[in-house]
Amino acid sequence: MSAHALVSFLLAVAAIIVLARAFGWLARLVGQPPVIGELVAGVLIGPTLFGTAVSDWLLPAEIRPVMSGLANLGLVLFMFIVGYELDHASLRGRGRTATSVSIGSIVAPLGLGVLLAGWLAGRHDVSDPLPFALFIGAAMAVTAFPVLARILTDRGMVRTPVGGLALASAAVDDVVAWSLLAVVVAVAGADGANPWLPLLCVPYTLLMLLVVRPLLARVDTARARAGRLTPDILAVVLVGLLLSSLATEWLGLHAIFGAFLFGAVMPRTRAGAAEPSGADKLRVETLERLEQVSVLLLLPAFFVLSGLRVDLSTLGGTGLLELAAILVVAIGGKFAGAYVAARLNKVATRPAGALAILMNTRGLTEIVILTVGLELGIIDERVFSMMVVMALVTTVMAGPLLSLVYPRRMVERDALAVQRPEVPPAGYRVLVSLPGGLAPAPALVDLAADLAERGAAAAGHSSAEVVLSRLVPYPARPLDVGSGLSEELLGMTTAMGELAGLADSVRARGLGAPVLARFSRDPEADLAAQLAAVEPDVLIRGGEPAVVVALGSGAEAVRREAAEFAASRGFDVVIASGEPAESRTSGVTGG
Repeated sequence: MSAHALVSFLLAVAAIIVLARAFGWLARLVGQPPVIGELVAGVLIGPTLFGTAVSDWLLPAEIRPVMSGLANLGLVLFMFIVGYELDHASLRGRGRTATSVSIGSIVAPLGLGVLLAGWLAGRHDVSDPLPFALFIGAAMAVTAFPVLARILTDRGMVRTPVGGLALASAAVDDVVAWSLLAVVVAVAGADGANPWLPLLCVPYTLLMLLVVRPLLARVDTARARAGRLTPDILAVVLVGLLLSSLATEWLGLHAIFGAFLFGAVMPRTRAGAAEPSGADKLRVETLERLEQVSVLLLLPAFFVLSGLRVDLSTLGGTGLLELAAILVVAIGGKFAGAYVAARLNKVATRPAGALAILMNTRGLTEIVILTVGLELGIIDERVFSMMVVMALVTTVMAGPLLSLVYPRRMVERDALAVQRPEVPPAGYRVLVSLPGGLAPAPALVDLAADLAERGAAAAGHSSAEVVLSRLVPYPARPLDVGSGLSEELLGMTTAMGELAGLADSVRARGLGAPVLARFSRDPEADLAAQLAAVEPDVLIRGGEPAVVVALGSGAEAVRREAAEFAASRGFDVVIASGEPAESRTSGVTGG
């Protein structure tokens, strides 16, 4: 590389990092995944607005091969993460319904996409209609598991029935979609020099599952022995990832399939584990390390280069008609297929609608598939541009539509219902909101149990329960790579384990003790939503000092009981009263 080319390369890398961080921040500001902003950055500096002037200056022809290499490396790392975060355990107990929803959300858009491809093929001079039709169908059928899981994590929906079903359905969808794409790539390359090579992918997959997967268990063992992820252990993972990618590239498929498969066979937590395992920690630590390079450099290069290929300036009336047809087929087919399948499995109307919205998210996974199709010559740049717009629209619309169809109060209500299906709706209820750190928690839980018992007796209720809740702050630097599901599961497993220990002492007294834990970016608003869903008679909020708020009838007796208990145990409690309607909808204040 010449000195001039090196200067251009370094300038381009710096510009891409700045653009990616700035537009990713703007995307977060409006409640969207950062990848949306990074992709939009590439579109904005591309030919749609400025022709080739800006892109040719920023990425001259002599450095584009190097930038393309960085982008492909980022793509391989991303696909490894997608495979690694694939939740094998999410299907337990949901296999039949999840498979039905996944099949519905694949078959409907796949069939409509193939029909649409027949119409598009004649308008784009497609020479080989079979791979084109299969590719368009597969691209319509995909669901982005990382984006879906990130949405569920951010909204605290992972532990709701809708969230669990969405994760399980998306896991099935992911495997089927990548298998479909592998078939399409094999068909498209069947006239090459070695058309028999793709057939070796079946024994290669078996090799990975039966031989490599048991060997990778030693990586987990080595990490446990060292107590952390060492550079040597990470090097073993990276070398294995690159060799797997190399193998599928040589077999006539894209390198991304080898990366995805290697991630899928990495060590997993054993089923039914009550505490975070070494496999959990290995996964989170690996993703944290990969984030340093991937998020800041490699993936932004991929996003920006993908965005530069989008040219909407030449669409015209004909292109807008095609774009409208693509959006109708993609959104309508996916929504109808998932919704009908969910309803046939007796999922309620609103949860079925939320599930259909979630299955419509396509995100970066769609961009990856489209890039493969463009590189193989299956689609042209006009189809690529329109399909990228479809991916952006279906991802951006998920958050706002979910807020309408499945608002936060319903999330809290359904999360609570999962924890206490045996408790009748009527009864005396105390909600205990516990911060991290268990020092004052046992005393507060004892206070809650006393108040629940005496409140139920005074009010003539036949049942009482103490709802234990923890709103866990998000990490200071949440992972931008992948779904964030690994962090959520690790954090929630820890929090739920701590709360479960406290709940045992409540249940020993014959009271119900459902446990709620979720990540929260706005604890005040989320606590208000929990109040609206739980409708407690008393709120006990842990802190320094703790606050007891009497919300229901008999407030004076509650305050007196709480004060006596606090004095007998020697810890500080602020006793407050609250109007039920206000406290349950607009937050809590102590007095």
